[in-house]
Amino acid sequence: MTTQHKSNGFPPLFTDRVCRIFKPELASEILRHLSEPRVVTIRVNTLKSDAASASEVLKHDGFSLDPVEWYPGAFIVRGSTARQITETTIYKEGKIYIQSLSSLIPALLLDPRPGETVCDLCAAPGSKTTQIACLMKNEGRIIAIDNSKGRFYKLRANLSGQGVKNTETLKIDGEIAGRKYPEFFDRVLLDASCSVEGRFNLGDPKSFHYWSPKKIKDMARKQKRLLISAYRALKPGGVLVYSTCTFAPEENEASLTWLIERTEEAILPEAVLSPVKNVTPGLERWEDKVFHPSLKHALRILPTDTMEGFFVSRLRRI
Repeated sequence: MTTQHKSNGFPPLFTDRVCRIFKPELASEILRHLSEPRVVTIRVNTLKSDAASASEVLKHDGFSLDPVEWYPGAFIVRGSTARQITETTIYKEGKIYIQSLSSLIPALLLDPRPGETVCDLCAAPGSKTTQIACLMKNEGRIIAIDNSKGRFYKLRANLSGQGVKNTETLKIDGEIAGRKYPEFFDRVLLDASCSVEGRFNLGDPKSFHYWSPKKIKDMARKQKRLLISAYRALKPGGVLVYSTCTFAPEENEASLTWLIERTEEAILPEAVLSPVKNVTPGLERWEDKVFHPSLKHALRILPTDTMEGFFVSRLRRI
């Protein structure tokens, strides 16, 4: 199996890891989907429009739309490019947002409610922050944190363009959020920076040219610091959703096992109903590391022609 994929164009070590993480038939499908282009997907901004109105406008403009069954207001746009969508009036008015379907799932599992206090710990460029604001109907309070200068200003521009009113932005390192806001938030979303394996595209070598085992280790160290910060910022009983767009167990189950053990099981993954079928549970082990048994509740979202590879876990502070 491993030898079969050695010359598929991806780094051989990455291919080998995929073949060891997943069962043979899944590994083959994953590598195939990473080798093919994905279609464009959008989310209607319900702060400015609704699914029926937005789809009518887009269809009138000549776009072919398939509704996403599990997320009202999300559409697959067949036969069009992202650039074509960004040139439309409805996009420029902030009534729709180009967003990966996999990227919709973390905020969906966070399940923020109007009136709550929510933190988006690595918020830029704002895809999930604006989605959370829609789910909260622009009520309550969101604090969106990011420390990347360029991406931070993109975050602020997206919030303004999407009509978000309930969000404050902070340009600080998410690692200090737990000290700045101890036990403050009802819900925290940590969509962590990662090695981005789930977004690799064989047609775009730049998407994986920087990949290396060292990158995975560096990301895992950063993720652990962010996770403990997110935990400290949560109210008792609060919900943390942790997500990445990578397959690497070191950045997913291993990082969460570290948090669970560090907090002496004061925060644990919850069982969740997956909105999609292209999913497997969290891993029980990887190489010589055995993961916390509760991580069977995590979701490993497999890439398709419409979705990127993702990892998502919903945890509750006891």
